[in-house]
Amino acid sequence: MRALLLACTAFGLAVSSAAFADDARQPLYYQDPDGRPDYAPTPKKTNDGRDYKPVFEDAAPARAPSEPVAAVKPQASGEHRVLYYRNPMGLADTSPKPKKDSMGMDYLPVYADEGAQGDPPGTVRINPGRLQTLGVRTEAAEMRPAVARAVRATGILQFDERHLATVTTKVAGWIEQLDVAATGDAVRRGQVLAEIYAPDLVASEEEYLVASRMGGAIGAASDQRLRALDIPENEIARLRKTGRSARRIAVMAPADGVVIDKPAQEGMRVDAGEALYRTADLSSMWLIAEVQEQDLGTIRSGERARASFVAFPGRAFEGKVDFIYPTLSAETRTARVRIVLPNADGALRAAMYADVRIDAPSGGEPMLSVPNSAVLDSGTRQVVLVAAGEGRFEPRSVRLGVRGDDWVQILDGLKPGDQVVTGANFLIDAESNLRTALQGFAGGSGTVEQGGVQ
Repeated sequence: MRALLLACTAFGLAVSSAAFADDARQPLYYQDPDGRPDYAPTPKKTNDGRDYKPVFEDAAPARAPSEPVAAVKPQASGEHRVLYYRNPMGLADTSPKPKKDSMGMDYLPVYADEGAQGDPPGTVRINPGRLQTLGVRTEAAEMRPAVARAVRATGILQFDERHLATVTTKVAGWIEQLDVAATGDAVRRGQVLAEIYAPDLVASEEEYLVASRMGGAIGAASDQRLRALDIPENEIARLRKTGRSARRIAVMAPADGVVIDKPAQEGMRVDAGEALYRTADLSSMWLIAEVQEQDLGTIRSGERARASFVAFPGRAFEGKVDFIYPTLSAETRTARVRIVLPNADGALRAAMYADVRIDAPSGGEPMLSVPNSAVLDSGTRQVVLVAAGEGRFEPRSVRLGVRGDDWVQILDGLKPGDQVVTGANFLIDAESNLRTALQGFAGGSGTVEQGGVQ
C-alpha cells in the first residue's frame, strides 16, 4: 500500500512538472486539432468545442495538405527551426506563424540554419532546375585589350566661322542696281553684287584725275585714297585709261560662298559700314557637339568623329575634332566640342541636328571588363551578381571605369574569371534586395532560398 502511494505521488509530481514546463513556454501559434491548414495566434476552439493545439518553437511545423514542399523540411537539429514565414510572391511581408496570402498561397518558412555556410547577405539560392526557366545567363569577367571606345553625343550644325563674310561699303550712298538679289545665291570672289551711287566716291575719283595730271606726291596720295575706299583695281585702271569718273561704283564679293543674308534692296540708302550681304562658304561645316562631363577627359583634338542626320538615314558624315571649348555648361554639365565636317556636295545645312560618335583613344593597358548588361546601376551604387556555384548568386558592389559599346571596365569588385549574370539579373537582384531586407527584419544574416525550391 505504501509502495502504491509513493508511485502515485511520483506520478503526480511528474505531471505537475510537465504542466509547469508547458506553462513557461510561449506557443508560436495554434493549429486546428485535425491538422487542417487553419491557424490562430491565440487559443481557439473548433465549432464542436475542441481546443486548437499549441505549436511551440522547438516543435516541427505540422504538415498541412496544401503546404509546399519547402515548408516541411526535416528538422535534423534544434537550429533547424522556423524563424518566420515570408510572402510566396516575394513581397516585403512576413509573418511569425503560417498564413496564406490573398490568393490562397501558403507563406514559405525561413529557417534558422539557412546560410550557415557564411554566404554574404543578400545571396540568393535558385534550384538548378529553375535557372533555365528564368533565363539566367552568365559570362566571365575578362581582361580586354585597351581599344578605342566611342563617346556618344548630340550636336547642331553651324556655318564655319572662318569662312563667313560681310559685304559693306566705306561710304554712304544709294543702291541703284542689285546684281545678286536673292538669299541662297552662290557667289564667287570678285563677283559684282551691287552697284551704288556714292557722291563721296565720285568726288574722290574727280580728285584723282586732277592729281594724276599734276603728278608727284599729290597724285600718289590721291591713288592711296581711292584704294582706302575699296575702289577695285579694275575701276582705277579704267579711270586712268578713260580720264572720266563713274557715277556708279561696284560692290564685289570678298570670297566664294552662298548668300545667307541680304539686307540690301534696290533704291535704299546705305550708310558707311552698313551690311549689304552676308555670305558663307559651305564647303565645310562646324558640328558643335555637347559632350558629357565624364567623357570630356578622353577626347583629344584631331580624333575622328562620325555624325548621322535624320535627313540622311543610313549615311554617315566623317570629320575630325577641331577644338574643345574651355567652358562647361552649368545647367547640362556638358562641354562643347567643335567638329569640322567636309560638305563637298552641299548636303549639310546649318541648324541640322546630329547624333555624334567620337572615337576616343585607348588607355594602353588591358582592362578588366564585363558586358554592360551585367551591371545594375541605381545611380548611386553599381552592382553585379556573381555566380558562386550550386545555384547561389551573390550581389557585389563594383566601381566602374570607361564604357564601350557593349562592355564596361571594372576598376574594383571583381577579378578575372568571375562569372557574372548577364540575363535575368533584374529578377535575381529584386529577390536579393528582398532577402537582405527580410534578414535584417528578422535579425538573421544568412542565405535565403529563392522560390522555396531547395
